[in-house]
Amino acid sequence: MPAEAKVPSSTARPAAQPASPPLTERQEARRRRILHASAQLAGRGGFDAVQMREVAESSQVALGTLYRYFPSKVHLLVATMQDQLEQLHRTLGKKPPAGRTAAERVAETLMRAFRALQREPHLADAMVRALTFADRSVSPEVDQVSRQTTAIILDATGIADPGPEQLAAVRVIEHTWHSALITWLSGRASIAQVRIDIETVCRLIDLTEPAASGDPGA
Repeated sequence: MPAEAKVPSSTARPAAQPASPPLTERQEARRRRILHASAQLAGRGGFDAVQMREVAESSQVALGTLYRYFPSKVHLLVATMQDQLEQLHRTLGKKPPAGRTAAERVAETLMRAFRALQREPHLADAMVRALTFADRSVSPEVDQVSRQTTAIILDATGIADPGPEQLAAVRVIEHTWHSALITWLSGRASIAQVRIDIETVCRLIDLTEPAASGDPGA
């Protein structure tokens, strides 16, 4: 693996594509067609149904062009997950969670995300499998998924300037949500079990609030 694969995600992409300008409006539209085709194919038949040639045909781009945007099916499906999370984030912005505490709001947010994936189980399975198969070459795309998930959780908490403990709690919540999704997709957890796990881990957020630790001796 090349040494630049270890460069932090914030610098990895520019190092790999030093002269790559932002996408033009036409290129962005093409990228969106590709992601839409990927989601549709995955929604119908899961991971195996997403074949690069079919994605190219459905999105009306040349196969070579598709590979320039996404070097592999795993790259494509991880990017599809990031796109789905972006759409969820926008929806949550229009209708924020209404829980009384940060923990309740985060739990509500993640269960809404879970229910959205539950409506498209084949798509959910394809995206999660892609994340599982992703190697270091897909690190920038995986990092984008993680950053988007973190942003969704932090928005739900309402914490404007999270400290180290709160960020650590967010990471644990993110890991638990991902694990719960995998166990549900594999048939090893019910919806009720997923909810219990999510609600339990989200309590970490309330425990890291300054007021929670500043009571004794105040």
